[in-house]
Amino acid sequence: MEDSEQSSNKRPGDVVKLPRKRFYRQRAHANPFSDHDLIYPIKPDEMDWSPYFPKYFSKDSKDNTKKVDFIDVGCGYGVALAPLFPDKLILGMEIRTKVEDYVKKRIDALRANQEDLYQNIAVIRMNAMKFLPNFFEPGQLSKMFFLFPDPHFKKKKHKNRIISPNLLAEYAYLLKVGGQLYTATDVRELHEWMVEKCDAHPLFERIPDEELKDDPCINCILNETEEGKKVARNKGDKHFAVYRRIENN
Repeated sequence: MEDSEQSSNKRPGDVVKLPRKRFYRQRAHANPFSDHDLIYPIKPDEMDWSPYFPKYFSKDSKDNTKKVDFIDVGCGYGVALAPLFPDKLILGMEIRTKVEDYVKKRIDALRANQEDLYQNIAVIRMNAMKFLPNFFEPGQLSKMFFLFPDPHFKKKKHKNRIISPNLLAEYAYLLKVGGQLYTATDVRELHEWMVEKCDAHPLFERIPDEELKDDPCINCILNETEEGKKVARNKGDKHFAVYRRIENN
């Protein structure tokens, strides 16, 4: 039986099985400059969020006042952040079709098995390097996560990296003042690249690591995410940095 059929045919007391990742494997690299077949709104207020967060949005209602708070860009296979922030709407963004399909079916199964949980998280297939302003208003977001992104090792591919001066300007546009930008990677060279670009941007300041010891996101992104666990199994290093959006002087 397909995973989607399991959810729709669920009877009281049934447990919907989670999708099996091995059937949704896809190569890690995706060219963000390719013409992917994507659907996106012309502007944020034309986005219909009801298929993604049905508990909070109705297609026909004009009283939908809740907004997406956190985004996980290149979310991969995980939904680890959702239980930490049950009152925040979290959107995972993934450009790879099979990975997005897996996460969607995983969320559907988790919702079916635990109706009061995982209503605050959704996934969408989109290209964050091109279309973020189509989905979100200026200053709407309070947290942005860039976790274990594609390192694009070759120098000629560095333009594909998800942290760059031009993209940081866009992220600053969408983050509210005081909002936070999280990066994590197991590649030291990429970590140093991201830190260098963020340090140089006038609208971001790094939060000292000692100030982050009580931030529940740090343990989650390093140890509870799918990629964080994979790095631990391979006994790799993990590097992270968190930046605060500051006022435009």
